[in-house]
Amino acid sequence: MTDATTPATASSESPLDGGELEPARPKRRRFKIDKTLLLVSLVIGVGLALVTRGLMIGVTGDERAGLPPAVEEVNPVPQAEQALSQTSVFVDLASGYTGTLVIDGVRIPTVDVSSVSNDGVEPGEQISVPAATVYEPGNATLTFVPSEAAPISDFDEGVHEVTVLYWKLDETPEQARRFTWTFNVV
Repeated sequence: MTDATTPATASSESPLDGGELEPARPKRRRFKIDKTLLLVSLVIGVGLALVTRGLMIGVTGDERAGLPPAVEEVNPVPQAEQALSQTSVFVDLASGYTGTLVIDGVRIPTVDVSSVSNDGVEPGEQISVPAATVYEPGNATLTFVPSEAAPISDFDEGVHEVTVLYWKLDETPEQARRFTWTFNVV
């Protein structure tokens, strides 16, 4: 029964066998898959996965050099391809270590900078350090700069091999461990 004051509306409900009404289900829209968009998305996804994997397994810097735990840094870096002939050789050891350098088979004498006398040196003047590997105990670094007075005056073109022999301060040089690397001078 419809009331005269109420307009009749079309019911979206339909009677069932038991006479009960059930709401009509809305029709589902089917989405058409764009194959080009799917292919491009797949290519981008694979590309991002490969870049992420590359970044996660990439080895650079000190990890690439394969430095032992007691050797924190070396310069020139291992397998350097464009070092200069006047380049210095630098090794930063862990605290509590000392060492010496062997460059191209030549053992370079090591001088402890704390043992260099500054007697007769005026304030502001440079202290004369022998042409050898300079060991700075406060930083545990070894530095060799080629010069005319040093066993190696400069590095010729080609590959050069450096070996650092290092040991703890409370050990003897006979207990030294070694790390060897090469660099190329252009």
